[in-house]
Amino acid sequence: MAAPEITSSDPDGFPYGVWHERHPALFERLKGAFPFSSAQRAALDALLEETRHGSMEPLPDDAPGAALWNGAWDRGHYGKRWTDAPFLWAESYFYRRLRGAVGYHAPEGAWRGIDPFGPFKDAELAGDAVDEQLASLDELDRALVDEKTDALLLAALWGNRADLGFLLTAEEEGGDRPLVADEREALRALLRDGGGRVSLVADNAGRELIPDLLLAAHLLGAGRAAEVRLHIKPHPYYVSDATTADVLAALRRTAAAPGAAGRAGHLLWRALEDGRLTLDAHPFFCAPLGYAEMPDDLRADFASSALTLMKGDLNYRRLVGDRHWPATVPFAEVTAHFPGPVAALRTLKSDVATGLTASTVAALDAADPEWRTNGAHALIQVRAPVAGAPGGA
Repeated sequence: MAAPEITSSDPDGFPYGVWHERHPALFERLKGAFPFSSAQRAALDALLEETRHGSMEPLPDDAPGAALWNGAWDRGHYGKRWTDAPFLWAESYFYRRLRGAVGYHAPEGAWRGIDPFGPFKDAELAGDAVDEQLASLDELDRALVDEKTDALLLAALWGNRADLGFLLTAEEEGGDRPLVADEREALRALLRDGGGRVSLVADNAGRELIPDLLLAAHLLGAGRAAEVRLHIKPHPYYVSDATTADVLAALRRTAAAPGAAGRAGHLLWRALEDGRLTLDAHPFFCAPLGYAEMPDDLRADFASSALTLMKGDLNYRRLVGDRHWPATVPFAEVTAHFPGPVAALRTLKSDVATGLTASTVAALDAADPEWRTNGAHALIQVRAPVAGAPGGA
């Protein structure tokens, strides 16, 4: 039986703080980053007030995306207080409403299609930290393939701390701590098979996307994958989620670097041209639903991959279900719906946790009461179903 869905109604809970601390901080940053009109600013203020004290209403029938939000994605939450609806559903809808408030979805006008988070992504990609990331690849250039794979997996994993939304109200921690679940050996074994397609479901743009791209270049260059399919968002979603424009910006940044990083960037550029690297921006990647409810075409896509790598906290919540699972529930059990081998690379920044040992949970609870949400801990988990078994590859 499934555990209860996580909501935001507990004033002492992490999701409640997202609505009452993180979102107000985000709106202040947005107003400082853009010369919004009085109407846009009023729309943002009204949305913030509604999320704190009002109830969710459906999109107007003629609004872009209304057929999905009011149809296929509707789960009966309209009319509820925002904090009483499932956190995953309500937060996803919040970002759709935010884009609407600033004119991103307007049928016409100067603000149509302007990424409200673009200035934050651009600033991060231009920072010195990215230069350091790119330069560090030179140190790995002569490493053995498995050593390089391991290092790049960890770089992609801990890169998830660069989530701009998380950093609005938290400081970066971790990076040198042991993983709370470490199944790298099983993951390396899957990657050694090579020859197939690896699907990489990206999370954030900017500084996080760089190690994802470097990992993709390594998998292709070392023969660990015949093809990499990078799954990204079809439009801006949460604060720093990667879109096609963000991938291209990160790719140009990488290709312009000297040394091994520049070579990796050019490898990826050629791979896009010859089809060894492909991009996918399925609408479901901006859905308020878990991957257990993915549509048939996306399910078939994942089923045809030799391995799927799920990056980041949001993808993890969608993969296992954003529920109050006991942290010891087996990862394989809550991902049994997924149509092939899947691995999660996740920095912990929300309440849900699965696949941990009882001793690990006890130690974490004693040492760090906020271990589930403060971004100081991370995990790598793998499910490799047996061929021919239900949910198997």
